[in-house]
Amino acid sequence: MHPSRAHTAPRTHRFLALLWPALALLACLVLWGAAVLRAQAEQQRAFDQAVKQADAYAEAYEQYITRSVAQMDQITMQLKHSWEHAHSRALIEDMRRDGMFTDAAFVNVGVVGRDGSIRSSSRPLGRAADLSGARFFLQHRDSNSTALRIGTPPPELEGAQGTILFSRRLDNADDEFDGVLLMAVDAAYFTSFVSAPTLGPGSLLALVGIDNGLRIEQDGDGAVRTHRAGSLLPANADRWPVARGVQLVDGVQGAGGFADGRARVLGWRRSGAYPLVALVALSHEAALAGAEAYWIDSRNQTLVASIVLLALAAVATILSLRAAARAREQDAVQRAYRTATESGNDGFYMVAPVRDRKGQMVDFRIVDCNERGAFFYSMTREELVGSLVSQVDRGVDARELIANYRQAMTAGFHQEDRRMPDDNRLNIRWGHRRLVRVGDGLAVTLQDISQRKEHEAQLARLANEDSLTGLPNRHWFLNFVPPALAHAKANNQEAALLFIDLDEFKQVNDSHGHAVGDRLLKAAATRLLTQLRPSDRVARFGGDEFIVLLSPFDSEHQVAAVAARIIQAFGKPFTIAEEQHMIGASVGISVFPRDGSDAATLIRHSDIAMYAGKNEGKGQYRFFDPSQSSSLKTRAQLRQRLLEAIEKKQFVLHYQPRVDTRSGRLLSMEALLRWEHPQLGMIRPDEFIPLAEASGLIVPIGAIVIDLACAQLAAWRGQGPQGSGFAVPVSINVSPKQFLRGGVQRELADALLRHGVAPGLLEVEITESAMMGDQEEILAELAAIRALGIKLHVDDFGTGYSSLSQLQRMKMDVLKVDRSFTAELGRSKEGQVFFQAIVSMAHALGMEVVAEGVETREQLQILRALGCNEVQGYLVARPMAAEAIGPLLARRYLFEDALAA
Repeated sequence: MHPSRAHTAPRTHRFLALLWPALALLACLVLWGAAVLRAQAEQQRAFDQAVKQADAYAEAYEQYITRSVAQMDQITMQLKHSWEHAHSRALIEDMRRDGMFTDAAFVNVGVVGRDGSIRSSSRPLGRAADLSGARFFLQHRDSNSTALRIGTPPPELEGAQGTILFSRRLDNADDEFDGVLLMAVDAAYFTSFVSAPTLGPGSLLALVGIDNGLRIEQDGDGAVRTHRAGSLLPANADRWPVARGVQLVDGVQGAGGFADGRARVLGWRRSGAYPLVALVALSHEAALAGAEAYWIDSRNQTLVASIVLLALAAVATILSLRAAARAREQDAVQRAYRTATESGNDGFYMVAPVRDRKGQMVDFRIVDCNERGAFFYSMTREELVGSLVSQVDRGVDARELIANYRQAMTAGFHQEDRRMPDDNRLNIRWGHRRLVRVGDGLAVTLQDISQRKEHEAQLARLANEDSLTGLPNRHWFLNFVPPALAHAKANNQEAALLFIDLDEFKQVNDSHGHAVGDRLLKAAATRLLTQLRPSDRVARFGGDEFIVLLSPFDSEHQVAAVAARIIQAFGKPFTIAEEQHMIGASVGISVFPRDGSDAATLIRHSDIAMYAGKNEGKGQYRFFDPSQSSSLKTRAQLRQRLLEAIEKKQFVLHYQPRVDTRSGRLLSMEALLRWEHPQLGMIRPDEFIPLAEASGLIVPIGAIVIDLACAQLAAWRGQGPQGSGFAVPVSINVSPKQFLRGGVQRELADALLRHGVAPGLLEVEITESAMMGDQEEILAELAAIRALGIKLHVDDFGTGYSSLSQLQRMKMDVLKVDRSFTAELGRSKEGQVFFQAIVSMAHALGMEVVAEGVETREQLQILRALGCNEVQGYLVARPMAAEAIGPLLARRYLFEDALAA
């Protein structure tokens, strides 16, 4: 050993003896710093989570309060209408005997006369009180507003404490003050939104009125308080500067905090419809309890880790000091190998043949090697030199290697790439061996080509494996199926191809992003594999499509069972990013050789079977049937014909009159679309409208309807005496897709201008589902249409979802009640009561009411009694072509004498 190296080793060990303690201390500092940072991050995360929860609870509670108060608003509006038009002064008692207001939540429902005495009450003993001096009574008496007032009950109202008082002014026939309608509802009804244990200990749920003294709160024990006395809320709980927010409220009551001095994360939401504020306060201490426990565990673990690190550093220091002492006493002598071989990355060996008595080469001995070559065999040079090849490479590999060595001795040269045996002794997986004869021996060079072979294998994997799911891809499957089918044919077996498409995956991918979609596809692939046998082959065919080859199988029942098992497995939700997603699966099945003799045919037929199942309802499996192909072909042909109909304008409009309920006077008409095909004749709307909606073709069709209606109005205008015209307004239906896409106002304006039609002659019907998008955009579009002078109708009311507040904001002109509600008239008392409620609500909002589907005289008589404005249906007239409308326009009154009576 070189002298300088002999002195370097002890210095290195002494340096290590100092380095280990320093590294241990540094590691301890890093551990403690990381623990503190993680604890702070956990505390911040817990607080942020509490803020999100408080905001979410406040938003949900405000919506619950608004809906609940809206119900009371509607009930009091109905009661006001019934009282002002009723002939019985015992209306409330009669309604209670009929089963109304028996719920415990309705503490008292009554009518206070103009003198302050109770005229009618749902409480048998509730008539004695004099409420003429009560605040709510004076407010209604001195104001002519009939709006709902919300507040607390006065002391004079016996048994109403602990309730919220809803009241509304009553007027007589001369619109003079005639008393007050009151409804006392148990305050607990408005705090039952969520149970106290759900919010956690120390939480509060509160409803506060704005400038009306109302204050209801429920604490963490479930107790409900309705008075300021004993209230835990801050004094300024009813005076928030903004409509919504979340903040941490700390300190005692005098400093603007809670009365019990506990800190809480307070979320509030001001109702957009009523002077109320919903508040949810979550305990700050409870929210951070998990973070505090995390810090204690982290601190203890870090302390233990620090002790272990310091102990290990002490042991390493002692060992380093001992190694330094040994280094001074030892003198290691190593022989240097040739510079050319030792400096390279290849293994170098010199081998000599071992011969038997007959001179035959039976083995080879390693007579020299470099350190790299010894490393390949996990040995030192001293251990490897002198060994026989049969000892180093055992078994079959040794026999093949010795044969190659003999060939190199004969030919003078040999080279090969060899996969090394899976042996823990070897440090090389793939090697390139080059053999050159030198005298009576061989010079062997062994190069490590493992990385190159791994790269080649990875390229092959990329070509045949889906990078996202790890499943074989389409390329691999298309290459695998032909030999698999040939094997099945040779063994007289059948094979089944399952084409699997994930239902609703596009919706999840579009709404939650591609990252969630990718994770969902990986989870779907994993779940799919669990439903198959190891011998079954599955591949990702593309997008959200998978394909499975079952071969062999016993019967089609077994294939159907596998498909059903897959559908059932995909019927369970997937949990991705702490959210559950439902997607489902549809499966199409083709069987070899019955449904096809090659891969392309089987895949196409299984795809057709899958889409046939989807058209009948998702989440099903279907075996291929030739009729399915013709069905899809028919659908494609219908879409092509629909495109031609749009291009060639094969659509016509039929018109169904709407008349005054009492007189039968023709007031307006609804334009109904028909498709007049030159070969197929008149095609019903239910045969092509669903396809038009699904394909998006309803948008250009809607533009055609607008143009046809305006053109017909212009034609009718010119048919009256001396061109004066005798047209009535025509309403057209606007599809939800057409409306939500926007631009309807521009199309209407262009058509009216192009045909010279007055805007008052055109009306637009919009379904409730079309009003469920962005509220601001919808309001802007409706306002633009209304600005043209066009009336707006709510079509098929009752089949979708629309709230009272939504109808108020939309400011629609006409409400058309769906025919399903009209059909109930005369059949049940509930149907008539419900229709009356719709009429009263619409009239209260300034809307006219049209009943659709009127077919009997009994229905007409009931609608007259209910105050419905217009009727439409077969009793009046069926939809008819434009040329048949002229006589009706001239006639004007369409009721027969018997109907007009």
